[in-house]
Amino acid sequence: MANPTYAVGDIVRMKKAHPCGSHEWEILRTGMDFRLKCQGCGHLVMMPRTKFERLVREIVHHVEAVE
Repeated sequence: MANPTYAVGDIVRMKKAHPCGSHEWEILRTGMDFRLKCQGCGHLVMMPRTKFERLVREIVHHVEAVE
């Protein structure tokens, strides 16, 4: 992916599945670390940006900025 922008509320698909079987995660926090919520079981995970950008496959649902 060529420098995508991630926003709070985006749903992303990761390369590896969570143990519950879901590949989709909701972004709850961005910055140097990402806070993610599994869409299958609701488990919360903190992940460094470098690892997140390496493991993300695609943005499934992108939240539009409301002004």
